[in-house]
Amino acid sequence: MISAYTGTQIREAEKPLLDSGLGAVLMQRAARGMAAAAIAELRRRGRRLYGASATVLAGKGNNGGDGLFAAAHLAGRGMRTTAVLASATAHPDGLAAFRRAGGRVLTLTDANAGELAALAGRADVVIDALLGTGAQGGLRGASAELVSQLAGSRLAGPQAVAGSRGLVVACDVPSGVDADTGEAAGPVLPADITVTFGGAKAGLLTDPGADFAGRVVVVPIGIEDSLPWPALRRLEAADLAALLPHPARRAHKYSRGVLGVVAGSPAYPGAAVLACRGALSAGVGMVRYVGPPEVADLIRHSCPEVVCSTGTVAETHVQAWLVGSGMDGSDEEEMQRVRDAVDSGLPTVADAGALPVLPDVLAPQVVLTPHAGELATLLQRLGADLDREAVEASTLAAVRRAAGLTEATVLLKGASTLVASPYQDFYSQAEGTPWLATAGSGDVLAGIIGALLAQVGADVGRFRAAGIDPDERWAAIGAMGASLHGLAGAAAAAGGPLTAGRISDALPGIWGKVSTLSK
Repeated sequence: MISAYTGTQIREAEKPLLDSGLGAVLMQRAARGMAAAAIAELRRRGRRLYGASATVLAGKGNNGGDGLFAAAHLAGRGMRTTAVLASATAHPDGLAAFRRAGGRVLTLTDANAGELAALAGRADVVIDALLGTGAQGGLRGASAELVSQLAGSRLAGPQAVAGSRGLVVACDVPSGVDADTGEAAGPVLPADITVTFGGAKAGLLTDPGADFAGRVVVVPIGIEDSLPWPALRRLEAADLAALLPHPARRAHKYSRGVLGVVAGSPAYPGAAVLACRGALSAGVGMVRYVGPPEVADLIRHSCPEVVCSTGTVAETHVQAWLVGSGMDGSDEEEMQRVRDAVDSGLPTVADAGALPVLPDVLAPQVVLTPHAGELATLLQRLGADLDREAVEASTLAAVRRAAGLTEATVLLKGASTLVASPYQDFYSQAEGTPWLATAGSGDVLAGIIGALLAQVGADVGRFRAAGIDPDERWAAIGAMGASLHGLAGAAAAAGGPLTAGRISDALPGIWGKVSTLSK
């Protein structure tokens, strides 16, 4: 499991070592790790090291020092190095080491920002060491102009094809990205890799920060045993392997979990089909659909395994509910089923059309699955003045606020899907592909999460054995669903377009591959 921390948590862990006079040791470990990561990436790309050029954009303080020391290490490996100093108060020891290694030093001004941006744009490696984890706000003045021009040239220039342009390495965080929240104060130079020290930063695993981070490489510097409970976590394949259920030898369909589904409408019947397909592909023993006859007829033809009825929630015996996918609010009987399912006390995943009719205050076993627009509408209903743009600009803060206000588990769908529990436990999953942004994809996700709720929602011991607080298991289940959905989507797309139904088709194979890790 990947653990991510706030900048404050990392600095607190560093403090005893700094107080004992080991600051220079920490900086050297960070710099060597960053240089090694840059060298490894250059070699992976088939680039020659000796004679290649590297430009470090160095701000004041320790972040600039890390960058200067790293560039000195690169100079020692035969690279031609240039430092662009954004401040007259560059880290003195780092600058001295850089000069001793033969590096060229230039000072950034308002007058030469464009010229130095062009110089950096021609480098084989650019190290962004302008702002670190403690910075407030974004780049200003000449630094902002340099980065704006450099970022623009990388997008529009003749070397804009990924792999042919120079490598950008961010030092700890891309300058302008908040290490704690992932909020980005532009301009920000998108990195190919972010080399971060001591532990991943929460802002690198949340949007929009993840848009700029590239691949995140964590360099140990000796503080790891002193880190507190993480601000955010990410499940990896081995975690999924430990958490996914497997039927016992004498299992039957009821022991494997039964999911009730209230979804679809005459306008959007396919959403109910896709939700049922997602659930069936995610291992649940039985799916019971309760809803309009015309939707039930389509489900019977598409998923003959599903048991359909027009009854009530109280008459339907299940271990968990899925409600809301494809519902437009026009059928009051259906909306009452939504309310009844949520009021049942059973684990419930509430998607799309269910969100407007839910009570303001819910419970942790209710997993809400909005996209950014739906989350903004929900927050506005609860008194928060946030539109979709504000949610997308600060996804972690938005999902944290929603979980706190509703007392439900909230999963915000996106490139980095975030899951927040009302106890303020957070997960971020990003295994998917942009091709997952297709109609019906969210319905399949809801089905996967519903199936997991029905199968393992009551299995407290499973989560305790994996080091997850049982009270937080609902967020972990949401993260499991997001991870499986992303992996299946990426496999189904295989680098190209996909339709939502193919996510379900790919899921059993992904489940099987992941499961082998636990054997």
